[in-house]
Amino acid sequence: MTTKSIKTVVSLLVAATLMSSCVGSFALFNKLAQWNKHATKSKFINEIIFLVISPAYAFCGMADTLVLNSIEFWTGDNPVANRVGKVRNIKGDDGLMYAVKYLENGYEITKPDGQVYYFTYNKQENTWYMNAEGKEQKVIQFNGNGSVKAFLNNGLTVDVTPDASGLLEVQQAQAGTTYFMARR
Repeated sequence: MTTKSIKTVVSLLVAATLMSSCVGSFALFNKLAQWNKHATKSKFINEIIFLVISPAYAFCGMADTLVLNSIEFWTGDNPVANRVGKVRNIKGDDGLMYAVKYLENGYEITKPDGQVYYFTYNKQENTWYMNAEGKEQKVIQFNGNGSVKAFLNNGLTVDVTPDASGLLEVQQAQAGTTYFMARR
């Protein structure tokens, strides 16, 4: 590309941004900021995380300014924003489509057969619940030490780390294939 072409493209992008009269919700930038504010309970560690990932803030701000806010202006919908009451159709691992409605404290999920499940977050308990067919059960609870307590279908609980090995441990515990399951 020539210098003239680059200047033309930059001018068009700036004009499109300025002429749209759209401040936008800056959903991507705000999601990153919200995550960073609550990444840990220590404001000092959160500040260190901020300093390490500060280039991500610049990228998210530019993406919001140049692309996402313009899409929001012209379509009325920011592709990154999860608004309360909004419904999205999401393809599950089983290949079927599920309707996911964003709630103030979680999600309402409608299966293809019409069955409805609710996943809700209780901030005071720092716990996610699942409500299906009128029965509510705890799913996971965030522990103060950074681990997660998983509440299994078989009535047992397992404390795991919130990573791939923790997920594997929960899957094995649910299937009853781990050593520690035999000890309980």
